[in-house]
Amino acid sequence: MSARDDILAGVRRALREADTSPVHVSRGYRDTRPADVHLFVERVEDYRAVVVRCALDEVEARISDALPRDARAVVPDGLPWRVPGSVADDGLSALDLDDVDAVVTGATVGIAETGTIVLSHGPGEGRRALTLVPDLHVCVVRADQVVADVPDAFAVLDPDRPTTWVSGPSATSDIELDRVEGVHGPRRLHVIVAG
Repeated sequence: MSARDDILAGVRRALREADTSPVHVSRGYRDTRPADVHLFVERVEDYRAVVVRCALDEVEARISDALPRDARAVVPDGLPWRVPGSVADDGLSALDLDDVDAVVTGATVGIAETGTIVLSHGPGEGRRALTLVPDLHVCVVRADQVVADVPDAFAVLDPDRPTTWVSGPSATSDIELDRVEGVHGPRRLHVIVAG
């Protein structure tokens, strides 16, 4: 018998002898606290994203301010705000998306503890490629969508939908820790926190 066979036989034996009765794990350690929009803004800014707070009725003006002059911005179906220079996503290819200046989306949830924005690619958020190819991503997060931490985010998310988790602009570092932005996603992230 080889060492591999010996190890696998031991695992099989342990599984046969294992107690398979359900184990109750106490979740009392979990600290439930209210979402902190100020913390969310601070953490998103820590990732080198631009963050602007505004009232709900100011969102269209803040979107316009975030976009470069004469920019072409792709918008997903169901986005509730008008976007100047908008290009509808009618199945644009990656090359077509590379030719637009920006994408404007909504979000499903913002996580205060981590400064993370989660998109579940429903109405107003579009398909994943929209948020990964254009150089600038303008994302609107309503204040009532901000939750305290990751477990609270999972409670909001639909497990059957794909998600994209965004923590700042796309960035990577080489072995000498030289930061390079925009390698595998938008180089610039502009977040509008509304409400």
